[in-house]
Amino acid sequence: MPDQRLAHIKEKGVEEARKFVWIFLYLSLLFGLFAVHKSLLLNEKYLLYHQGFAIINALVLAKIMLIADMFHIGESLKAKPLVYPIVFNSAVYSVILVAFHYLEEILVGVLHGKSAMESIPTVGGGSLESIFVLGLIIFVVLTPFFALREIGAVVGSGKLFELFFVRRGSYVPQA
Repeated sequence: MPDQRLAHIKEKGVEEARKFVWIFLYLSLLFGLFAVHKSLLLNEKYLLYHQGFAIINALVLAKIMLIADMFHIGESLKAKPLVYPIVFNSAVYSVILVAFHYLEEILVGVLHGKSAMESIPTVGGGSLESIFVLGLIIFVVLTPFFALREIGAVVGSGKLFELFFVRRGSYVPQA
């Protein structure tokens, strides 16, 4: 009995680690591109410094996404067409990620002696419109992530992996 329980815990841990790695890779690519764009747009130096923050943000936000996942957000939409959970999850997680992004920027600013208002990110002037646009951008880039995740839940993550990473001529769909 204890061996079964330990095997189950180990299996669950491996599954969670696999989810974490995929989320982290996706977010690090996304945040890395945002960091490059911001550095080029603002003509900033220290691109590697910004990439380091992008990786740290991806690690933290991937963990936040896993924790939010434990609350089964959008679970009630599982019986609906795939578009519903995809759009819902993209919207909810974009709000979560934007909120944590701004919270992080404010905390970093406060730690460096700025007030909370001075710490709000300056891209777009820190206005409500810039927050909305950032949320919209994150919503759009999270949509393929959640689409693949939902499709994987329907066809099986192993099958989805085979469809993407096994040569199509050697893949035989099973009825």
